[in-house]
Amino acid sequence: MVDLSTVIEKRQSTRGPFEARRAIPKGHLRRILEAARWSPTAHNMQNYEVVVVDDRKLLESIGSIHGSVSERFIEENLAQLSFSEDELRKRKIGILGTMFPPSWRTPGARPATDEDAPPQTRLVGSSAALVIVLYDPSRRAPASEGDFLGIMSLGCVMQNMWLMAHSLGIAFQILSALSEREVEKEVKRLLAVPDRLKIAFSARLGYPIAPQPYLRVRREVEDFAHHNSYGNKELR
Repeated sequence: MVDLSTVIEKRQSTRGPFEARRAIPKGHLRRILEAARWSPTAHNMQNYEVVVVDDRKLLESIGSIHGSVSERFIEENLAQLSFSEDELRKRKIGILGTMFPPSWRTPGARPATDEDAPPQTRLVGSSAALVIVLYDPSRRAPASEGDFLGIMSLGCVMQNMWLMAHSLGIAFQILSALSEREVEKEVKRLLAVPDRLKIAFSARLGYPIAPQPYLRVRREVEDFAHHNSYGNKELR
């Protein structure tokens, strides 16, 4: 059995096309859903529903939906980008700008072509499966301002599924594009999702055609851990 620490450290977001015709075994999908089932949630609310999509026509239909990129996203995303591996290593946070279309990494630029549109939806059609996690925004964890605890619970669901998928050798990529208002509306129509539910997040699953390794960075423990009082870094 693979050590849990190794699974945590090696887990990554897998970009690029997957082997569309290589199906994920139903038993593996079940294990990923079991991992979601045992996620910790505030007050054991279990505030989620999961739609698994592996029908090729549905995947292609979802993949053909055209979304848009907001100016706010481009502006705020730009602050997280590094433009060389050396810069990324020094910052220890964020991602390489080369992962994004030119307009997404150029101050003042605006997406003008389909190639500049969110690439996430285009990749759905090449996926072996898609998992869409839904939640009811009218429900809230008790006394949780802005339902912070409920949203945190959905993050636990994401992490459990992601780690299980990685342990099974299944690539996993979170798709925020499917939560964009107009895209979400069309996805919900295709999947007959009730109006009261919203898409918390989606993830495409599969087996990469050509794995694309990229530089991953993290702060050291000493960079963020404090011992007994803020600012005391003497944690041994």
